[in-house]
Amino acid sequence: MITAEMVKQLRDKTGGGMMDCKRALQDADGDMEKAAKILRERGLASADKRSGKVAAEGAVGSYIHMGGKIGVLVEVNCETDFVAQTDKFQEFVKDIAMHIAASSPEYIEPEDVPQGAIEKEKEILRAQAINEGKPEKIVEKMVEGRIKKYYNEVCLMEQPFVKDPDKTVREVLKEIIFAVGENVNVRRFTRYERGEGIEKKEANFAEEVMSEAQGK
Repeated sequence: MITAEMVKQLRDKTGGGMMDCKRALQDADGDMEKAAKILRERGLASADKRSGKVAAEGAVGSYIHMGGKIGVLVEVNCETDFVAQTDKFQEFVKDIAMHIAASSPEYIEPEDVPQGAIEKEKEILRAQAINEGKPEKIVEKMVEGRIKKYYNEVCLMEQPFVKDPDKTVREVLKEIIFAVGENVNVRRFTRYERGEGIEKKEANFAEEVMSEAQGK
């Protein structure tokens, strides 16, 4: 028997609607985890339907790593200011900023990667496969397979979500779309790392000791 308390627990866990949660529990024979999975699966379909909606509201979120070593600014859009002010949306923005700080993506989507960068990476992967002694006829297939791994590393949406590595950021995004009932997208971000790009002077302790000994 599906009780009101079970429905409430599932709603708190997933953010799903009351009747959706009830149906999911019925379909899962009362199994809470299975029902949550059913809701996520149905939520993905719902999210896909909303992906064409214009999202021009939202928020700019930030994350500063302890000590100020890493800082992130990210713009996340939704359809209405009402949703932008909700705790669920604001928490998502903060989570995405924190994820970017931790995982250092370079692009949002695979299609954002410049063709030149893709070709350069393919050249490296092709050389690696040849050096491994792989037959020429399967090298290209290996390169195409490994380029997907490259996307997983450099594209935000393909990365494992830092707070739940069993999901990609894309899957988490689709869950928030389902939860708030609006299209949500990550539009742009900037990540700063203290000292990045600056050639740092390497300490040479032997020279320092000799200099001290000579009274310089």
